[in-house]
Amino acid sequence: MSEDAQITLPVLGMTCANCVASVERNAKKVEGVHNATVNYASEKVSLDYDPQTTDIQLVVERIGRAGYKVPTATVELPITGMTC
Repeated sequence: MSEDAQITLPVLGMTCANCVASVERNAKKVEGVHNATVNYASEKVSLDYDPQTTDIQLVVERIGRAGYKVPTATVELPITGMTC
């Protein structure tokens, strides 16, 4: 059995305690997610999950289907100095 990993994701669109419960409930339905705790004030969900069985993208999609947004960012890094 692998050790749990933790991640905190932003969640947009929560307006009440029912929204918090919905995000937590939907995140926990993803296989391998052992715990989901939402902080309404900071608009974030903290997850404890098994990285061997859980793809975080599945959690993001599940939360999205429940009506909330998990914003993502793309980072491009320049790589220099390669000679081959």
